[in-house]
Amino acid sequence: MQEANYVTGVTFATRIPSSAGSSTQSVRIPYLLSPSVPRSDPGKMGGMTHDWLLVETLGSEPAVVARGSQTKNLIPISVFLRRNPNLMAIQSAIGETVRAGQGLSSITPKTKRVIRTEVVRMTDGCIHGVHVWVGPANAEPPERLIPGPLVWDLTTGVATDTPESIFNSGMDPAVEATDGRTFADDLPTRDLNPSEAKVLSLVINPQPGTTICTTWDVTDFRGEPVTVGFVSRTMVETGPDGRDRTVCRAMNWRSERDAAEVPADYLAQRILDGLARPDVHRALVDLNNWKLLKWLDEPAPFIDWRNREGGASRIHPDDTAHMERMAAEFATGFTTAVLRMRTSGGGWQSVHMTINRVELEPGTYAGLLALRLPSDAEIVGADSG
Repeated sequence: MQEANYVTGVTFATRIPSSAGSSTQSVRIPYLLSPSVPRSDPGKMGGMTHDWLLVETLGSEPAVVARGSQTKNLIPISVFLRRNPNLMAIQSAIGETVRAGQGLSSITPKTKRVIRTEVVRMTDGCIHGVHVWVGPANAEPPERLIPGPLVWDLTTGVATDTPESIFNSGMDPAVEATDGRTFADDLPTRDLNPSEAKVLSLVINPQPGTTICTTWDVTDFRGEPVTVGFVSRTMVETGPDGRDRTVCRAMNWRSERDAAEVPADYLAQRILDGLARPDVHRALVDLNNWKLLKWLDEPAPFIDWRNREGGASRIHPDDTAHMERMAAEFATGFTTAVLRMRTSGGGWQSVHMTINRVELEPGTYAGLLALRLPSDAEIVGADSG
Protein backbone atom coordinates (compact mmCIF):
# COMPACT_ATOMS: atom_id res chain seq x y z
CA MET A 1 0.00 0.00 0.00
CA GLN A 2 1.29 3.46 -0.87
CA GLU A 3 1.24 6.40 1.50
CA ALA A 4 -0.87 9.44 0.65
CA ASN A 5 0.99 12.37 -0.86
CA TYR A 6 2.04 14.82 1.83
CA VAL A 7 1.47 18.55 1.56
CA THR A 8 4.84 19.27 3.08
CA GLY A 9 7.38 17.76 5.39
CA VAL A 10 10.74 18.26 7.01
CA THR A 11 13.83 16.07 6.95
CA PHE A 12 16.01 15.62 10.01
CA ALA A 13 19.30 13.86 10.62
CA THR A 14 19.00 12.07 13.94
CA ARG A 15 21.82 10.72 16.11
CA ILE A 16 21.48 7.10 17.27
CA PRO A 17 24.05 5.95 19.83
CA SER A 18 25.31 2.37 19.87
CA SER A 19 28.10 0.32 21.36
CA ALA A 20 30.16 1.02 18.26
CA GLY A 21 29.64 4.75 18.53
CA SER A 22 27.09 7.20 17.21
CA SER A 23 25.57 6.91 13.77
CA THR A 24 23.38 9.33 11.87
CA GLN A 25 20.34 8.66 9.74
CA SER A 26 17.99 10.98 7.88
CA VAL A 27 14.34 10.86 8.80
CA ARG A 28 11.52 12.61 6.96
CA ILE A 29 8.61 13.56 9.20
CA PRO A 30 5.59 14.80 7.27
CA TYR A 31 3.20 17.33 8.69
CA LEU A 32 0.32 19.46 7.50
CA LEU A 33 0.15 23.17 6.95
CA SER A 34 -3.61 23.09 7.50
CA PRO A 35 -4.62 19.89 9.27
CA SER A 36 -8.27 20.80 9.76
CA VAL A 37 -10.81 18.90 7.66
CA PRO A 38 -14.60 18.86 7.60
CA ARG A 39 -16.06 17.04 10.59
CA SER A 40 -18.93 14.62 10.53
CA ASP A 41 -20.74 12.24 12.86
CA PRO A 42 -17.98 9.89 14.09
CA GLY A 43 -20.42 7.01 14.24
CA LYS A 44 -21.24 7.37 10.56
CA MET A 45 -17.95 8.83 9.25
CA GLY A 46 -20.10 10.56 6.64
CA GLY A 47 -19.29 13.41 4.29
CA MET A 48 -17.02 13.61 1.29
CA THR A 49 -13.85 13.84 3.40
CA HIS A 50 -13.03 11.38 6.18
CA ASP A 51 -10.40 11.58 8.90
CA TRP A 52 -7.80 9.03 9.81
CA LEU A 53 -8.63 7.34 13.11
CA LEU A 54 -5.71 6.58 15.42
CA VAL A 55 -6.51 3.40 17.32
CA GLU A 56 -4.50 2.12 20.30
CA THR A 57 -4.23 -1.68 20.06
CA LEU A 58 -2.46 -2.73 23.28
CA GLY A 59 -5.62 -3.36 25.29
CA SER A 60 -8.33 -6.01 25.12
CA GLU A 61 -10.20 -3.99 22.46
CA PRO A 62 -8.87 -1.40 19.98
CA ALA A 63 -9.65 2.09 21.26
CA VAL A 64 -9.82 5.40 19.37
CA VAL A 65 -7.40 8.01 20.73
CA ALA A 66 -7.49 10.56 17.89
CA ARG A 67 -9.68 11.51 14.95
CA GLY A 68 -7.51 13.50 12.60
CA SER A 69 -5.67 15.76 15.04
CA GLN A 70 -8.47 15.76 17.63
CA THR A 71 -7.70 13.70 20.72
CA LYS A 72 -10.30 11.16 21.86
CA ASN A 73 -10.25 9.50 25.28
CA LEU A 74 -9.62 5.82 24.52
CA ILE A 75 -13.11 5.18 23.17
CA PRO A 76 -13.60 1.50 22.23
CA ILE A 77 -13.90 1.18 18.46
CA SER A 78 -17.21 -0.68 18.87
CA VAL A 79 -18.61 2.37 20.69
CA PHE A 80 -17.04 5.03 18.50
CA LEU A 81 -18.36 3.41 15.30
CA ARG A 82 -21.51 1.88 16.77
CA ARG A 83 -23.71 3.21 13.95
CA ASN A 84 -21.24 2.50 11.16
CA PRO A 85 -22.37 -0.35 8.87
CA ASN A 86 -18.70 -1.20 8.25
CA LEU A 87 -17.83 -1.74 11.92
CA MET A 88 -17.11 -5.45 11.66
CA ALA A 89 -15.01 -4.98 8.51
CA ILE A 90 -13.02 -2.20 10.21
CA GLN A 91 -12.44 -4.35 13.30
CA SER A 92 -11.25 -7.19 11.09
CA ALA A 93 -8.92 -4.86 9.17
CA ILE A 94 -7.36 -3.58 12.40
CA GLY A 95 -6.85 -7.11 13.72
CA GLU A 96 -5.31 -8.30 10.46
CA THR A 97 -3.01 -5.26 10.35
CA VAL A 98 -1.68 -6.04 13.83
CA ARG A 99 -1.17 -9.71 12.96
CA ALA A 100 0.51 -8.94 9.63
CA GLY A 101 2.57 -6.10 11.06
CA GLN A 102 2.00 -3.88 8.03
CA GLY A 103 -0.55 -1.55 6.49
CA LEU A 104 -3.33 -3.09 4.43
CA SER A 105 -6.00 -2.06 1.95
CA SER A 106 -9.35 -3.84 1.56
CA ILE A 107 -12.88 -3.38 0.24
CA THR A 108 -15.94 -3.74 2.46
CA PRO A 109 -18.29 -6.43 1.04
CA LYS A 110 -21.54 -4.55 1.70
CA THR A 111 -20.85 -0.88 1.04
CA LYS A 112 -17.85 -1.20 -1.30
CA ARG A 113 -15.83 1.20 0.79
CA VAL A 114 -12.05 1.16 0.94
CA ILE A 115 -10.40 0.50 4.31
CA ARG A 116 -6.78 1.56 4.53
CA THR A 117 -4.55 0.97 7.54
CA GLU A 118 -1.03 1.89 8.65
CA VAL A 119 0.83 0.53 11.67
CA VAL A 120 2.43 2.53 14.48
CA ARG A 121 5.35 0.27 15.33
CA MET A 122 7.93 0.76 18.06
CA THR A 123 11.58 0.05 17.26
CA ASP A 124 11.44 -3.20 19.25
CA GLY A 125 8.75 -4.46 16.85
CA CYS A 126 5.77 -4.00 19.16
CA ILE A 127 2.77 -2.39 17.44
CA HIS A 128 1.28 0.35 19.62
CA GLY A 129 -1.55 1.33 17.32
CA VAL A 130 -3.13 1.40 13.89
CA HIS A 131 -4.16 4.33 11.73
CA VAL A 132 -7.36 3.48 9.82
CA TRP A 133 -9.24 5.33 7.09
CA VAL A 134 -12.52 4.41 5.41
CA GLY A 135 -13.84 6.12 2.29
CA PRO A 136 -15.20 5.72 -1.23
CA ALA A 137 -13.17 3.62 -3.62
CA ASN A 138 -12.48 6.62 -5.87
CA ALA A 139 -11.41 8.96 -3.01
CA GLU A 140 -7.94 9.64 -1.68
CA PRO A 141 -7.45 9.77 2.10
CA PRO A 142 -6.42 13.08 3.66
CA GLU A 143 -2.82 13.66 4.66
CA ARG A 144 -1.87 11.62 7.69
CA LEU A 145 -0.34 13.15 10.81
CA ILE A 146 2.38 10.70 11.82
CA PRO A 147 2.11 9.34 15.40
CA GLY A 148 5.29 8.66 17.34
CA PRO A 149 5.66 5.50 19.46
CA LEU A 150 7.82 5.50 22.59
CA VAL A 151 8.51 3.29 25.62
CA TRP A 152 9.33 4.17 29.22
CA ASP A 153 10.90 1.32 31.19
CA LEU A 154 9.62 2.15 34.66
CA THR A 155 11.84 -0.52 36.22
CA THR A 156 15.15 0.81 34.89
CA GLY A 157 14.19 4.45 34.40
CA VAL A 158 15.21 4.46 30.72
CA ALA A 159 13.12 6.00 27.94
CA THR A 160 13.33 4.93 24.30
CA ASP A 161 11.91 7.23 21.64
CA THR A 162 11.58 7.47 17.89
CA PRO A 163 12.31 10.48 15.66
CA GLU A 164 8.54 10.88 15.23
CA SER A 165 7.81 10.96 18.97
CA ILE A 166 10.64 13.44 19.54
CA PHE A 167 9.33 15.74 16.80
CA ASN A 168 5.73 15.48 18.00
CA SER A 169 6.76 16.37 21.56
CA GLY A 170 8.26 19.64 20.30
CA MET A 171 11.96 18.70 20.32
CA ASP A 172 14.48 18.61 17.48
CA PRO A 173 15.17 15.07 16.15
CA ALA A 174 18.37 16.36 14.58
CA VAL A 175 20.02 16.80 17.99
CA GLU A 176 18.10 14.44 20.29
CA ALA A 177 19.17 10.82 20.78
CA THR A 178 16.41 8.20 20.59
CA ASP A 179 17.88 5.57 22.94
CA GLY A 180 19.10 5.65 26.53
CA ARG A 181 17.08 8.72 27.47
CA THR A 182 15.96 9.77 30.94
CA PHE A 183 12.33 10.60 31.63
CA ALA A 184 13.43 14.21 32.10
CA ASP A 185 14.70 14.16 28.51
CA ASP A 186 11.21 13.30 27.29
CA LEU A 187 9.25 15.86 29.31
CA PRO A 188 9.45 19.50 28.23
CA THR A 189 11.72 21.74 30.26
CA ARG A 190 10.11 24.70 32.03
CA ASP A 191 6.56 24.14 30.79
CA LEU A 192 4.35 22.72 33.57
CA ASN A 193 0.72 21.81 33.05
CA PRO A 194 -1.93 19.78 34.91
CA SER A 195 -1.89 16.92 32.40
CA GLU A 196 1.76 16.17 33.17
CA ALA A 197 0.91 15.53 36.82
CA LYS A 198 -0.87 12.33 35.79
CA VAL A 199 2.13 11.17 33.76
CA LEU A 200 4.58 11.96 36.57
CA SER A 201 2.35 10.17 39.09
CA LEU A 202 2.36 7.14 36.78
CA VAL A 203 6.17 7.06 36.91
CA ILE A 204 6.27 7.38 40.70
CA ASN A 205 3.50 4.86 41.38
CA PRO A 206 3.26 2.55 38.34
CA GLN A 207 0.21 0.28 38.32
CA PRO A 208 -0.11 -2.28 35.49
CA GLY A 209 -3.26 -1.69 33.48
CA THR A 210 -3.26 2.08 34.03
CA THR A 211 -4.05 4.14 30.94
CA ILE A 212 -3.68 7.85 30.28
CA CYS A 213 -5.00 9.80 27.29
CA THR A 214 -4.51 13.55 27.40
CA THR A 215 -3.09 16.64 25.69
CA TRP A 216 -0.76 19.39 26.79
CA ASP A 217 0.56 22.62 25.36
CA VAL A 218 4.31 23.16 24.99
CA THR A 219 6.69 25.49 23.21
CA ASP A 220 8.61 23.59 20.54
CA PHE A 221 12.31 23.91 19.69
CA ARG A 222 11.52 26.67 17.18
CA GLY A 223 9.70 28.74 19.81
CA GLU A 224 6.22 27.93 18.46
CA PRO A 225 3.32 26.86 20.72
CA VAL A 226 2.07 23.34 19.90
CA THR A 227 -0.46 20.94 21.39
CA VAL A 228 0.67 17.36 21.93
CA GLY A 229 -1.67 14.38 22.18
CA PHE A 230 -0.47 11.52 24.36
CA VAL A 231 -1.75 8.04 25.21
CA SER A 232 -0.03 5.43 27.37
CA ARG A 233 -0.69 2.01 28.85
CA THR A 234 1.29 0.50 31.73
CA MET A 235 1.99 -3.24 31.56
CA VAL A 236 4.34 -5.94 32.79
CA GLU A 237 6.63 -7.51 30.19
CA THR A 238 9.48 -9.99 30.27
CA GLY A 239 12.78 -8.30 29.53
CA PRO A 240 15.74 -9.64 27.53
CA ASP A 241 17.22 -11.01 30.79
CA GLY A 242 14.08 -13.07 31.48
CA ARG A 243 12.97 -10.83 34.35
CA ASP A 244 9.63 -9.07 34.54
CA ARG A 245 9.70 -5.32 34.09
CA THR A 246 7.03 -2.66 34.27
CA VAL A 247 6.87 -0.55 31.12
CA CYS A 248 4.75 2.27 29.81
CA ARG A 249 4.08 1.96 26.06
CA ALA A 250 2.84 5.19 24.52
CA MET A 251 2.14 7.19 21.37
CA ASN A 252 2.10 10.93 20.80
CA TRP A 253 0.92 13.13 17.95
CA ARG A 254 0.40 16.78 17.09
CA SER A 255 -3.08 17.52 18.40
CA GLU A 256 -5.32 20.56 18.52
CA ARG A 257 -7.40 22.31 21.15
CA ASP A 258 -11.17 22.41 20.97
CA ALA A 259 -12.06 25.95 19.88
CA ALA A 260 -14.89 25.99 22.46
CA GLU A 261 -12.59 24.92 25.31
CA VAL A 262 -11.89 27.55 27.94
CA PRO A 263 -8.14 28.25 28.06
CA ALA A 264 -6.57 26.70 31.14
CA ASP A 265 -5.28 28.98 33.87
CA TYR A 266 -1.94 27.38 34.70
CA LEU A 267 -1.65 28.78 38.23
CA ALA A 268 1.21 26.44 39.17
CA GLN A 269 3.23 27.58 36.16
CA ARG A 270 2.69 31.24 36.99
CA ILE A 271 3.75 30.65 40.59
CA LEU A 272 6.90 28.83 39.48
CA ASP A 273 7.71 31.60 37.01
CA GLY A 274 7.32 34.16 39.79
CA LEU A 275 9.68 32.25 42.09
CA ALA A 276 12.38 31.67 39.48
CA ARG A 277 15.83 32.98 40.41
CA PRO A 278 18.99 33.37 38.33
CA ASP A 279 21.46 30.49 38.65
CA VAL A 280 18.93 28.29 40.50
CA HIS A 281 17.86 25.09 38.72
CA ARG A 282 14.63 23.46 39.94
CA ALA A 283 13.52 19.93 39.17
CA LEU A 284 11.06 17.25 40.28
CA VAL A 285 12.44 13.91 41.51
CA ASP A 286 10.97 10.53 42.46
CA LEU A 287 11.35 10.23 46.22
CA ASN A 288 11.45 6.42 46.00
CA ASN A 289 14.81 6.40 44.22
CA TRP A 290 15.74 10.09 43.78
CA LYS A 291 15.68 9.78 40.01
CA LEU A 292 15.10 12.97 38.08
CA LEU A 293 11.64 13.33 36.53
CA LYS A 294 11.44 16.82 35.05
CA TRP A 295 13.34 20.08 34.95
CA LEU A 296 11.33 23.18 35.85
CA ASP A 297 14.17 25.48 34.82
CA GLU A 298 17.03 24.96 32.40
CA PRO A 299 18.98 21.81 33.41
CA ALA A 300 21.86 22.35 35.84
CA PRO A 301 25.06 22.23 33.76
CA PHE A 302 27.33 21.43 36.72
CA ILE A 303 26.02 17.90 37.56
CA ASP A 304 25.62 14.59 35.71
CA TRP A 305 21.82 14.61 35.78
CA ARG A 306 21.49 11.95 33.06
CA ASN A 307 23.02 9.28 35.31
CA ARG A 308 20.55 6.36 35.34
CA GLU A 309 21.40 5.06 38.80
CA GLY A 310 19.40 7.66 40.70
CA GLY A 311 20.28 10.08 43.46
CA ALA A 312 22.49 7.83 45.58
CA SER A 313 25.13 7.41 42.88
CA ARG A 314 25.18 11.14 42.24
CA ILE A 315 26.23 11.97 45.81
CA HIS A 316 29.79 11.62 47.15
CA PRO A 317 30.08 8.60 49.48
CA ASP A 318 31.48 10.78 52.28
CA ASP A 319 28.28 12.85 52.25
CA THR A 320 26.10 9.91 53.28
CA ALA A 321 25.55 11.44 56.73
CA HIS A 322 24.15 14.60 55.15
CA MET A 323 21.81 12.49 53.01
CA GLU A 324 20.56 10.61 56.07
CA ARG A 325 19.91 13.87 57.89
CA MET A 326 18.04 15.27 54.90
CA ALA A 327 15.91 12.13 54.63
CA ALA A 328 14.89 12.52 58.29
CA GLU A 329 14.15 16.23 57.95
CA PHE A 330 12.28 15.67 54.73
CA ALA A 331 9.46 14.02 56.69
CA THR A 332 8.40 17.56 57.64
CA GLY A 333 8.42 18.63 53.98
CA PHE A 334 11.60 20.76 53.82
CA THR A 335 15.36 20.26 54.07
CA THR A 336 18.58 21.77 52.75
CA ALA A 337 22.28 20.91 52.59
CA VAL A 338 25.51 21.34 50.64
CA LEU A 339 26.47 18.04 48.97
CA ARG A 340 29.17 16.97 46.55
CA MET A 341 27.49 15.76 43.37
CA ARG A 342 28.94 13.87 40.43
CA THR A 343 29.80 15.90 37.32
CA SER A 344 29.61 14.78 33.70
CA GLY A 345 33.39 14.47 33.66
CA GLY A 346 33.40 12.06 36.61
CA GLY A 347 34.54 14.56 39.25
CA TRP A 348 32.66 16.11 42.17
CA GLN A 349 31.06 19.55 42.51
CA SER A 350 29.74 21.07 45.73
CA VAL A 351 26.06 21.93 45.25
CA HIS A 352 23.59 23.71 47.52
CA MET A 353 20.39 21.64 47.50
CA THR A 354 16.96 22.51 48.88
CA ILE A 355 14.12 19.97 48.79
CA ASN A 356 10.40 20.49 49.33
CA ARG A 357 7.77 17.75 49.19
CA VAL A 358 4.91 18.43 46.74
CA GLU A 359 1.74 16.44 46.10
CA LEU A 360 1.21 15.74 42.40
CA GLU A 361 -2.01 13.77 42.82
CA PRO A 362 -3.83 12.67 45.98
CA GLY A 363 -1.41 10.43 47.86
CA THR A 364 1.42 10.72 45.29
CA TYR A 365 4.36 12.92 46.26
CA ALA A 366 7.45 14.15 44.45
CA GLY A 367 10.46 16.12 45.63
CA LEU A 368 10.94 19.68 44.38
CA LEU A 369 14.69 20.31 44.20
CA ALA A 370 16.40 23.69 43.93
CA LEU A 371 20.08 23.41 42.98
CA ARG A 372 22.70 26.15 42.85
CA LEU A 373 26.43 26.59 43.34
CA PRO A 374 27.18 27.36 47.02
CA SER A 375 29.17 30.26 48.41
CA ASP A 376 32.58 29.66 49.99
CA ALA A 377 31.06 30.20 53.43
CA GLU A 378 28.40 27.57 52.76
CA ILE A 379 31.05 25.05 51.69
CA VAL A 380 33.09 25.72 54.86
CA GLY A 381 29.95 25.37 56.96
CA ALA A 382 29.09 22.04 55.35
CA ASP A 383 32.62 20.71 55.92
CA SER A 384 32.62 21.73 59.58
CA GLY A 385 29.15 20.16 60.06
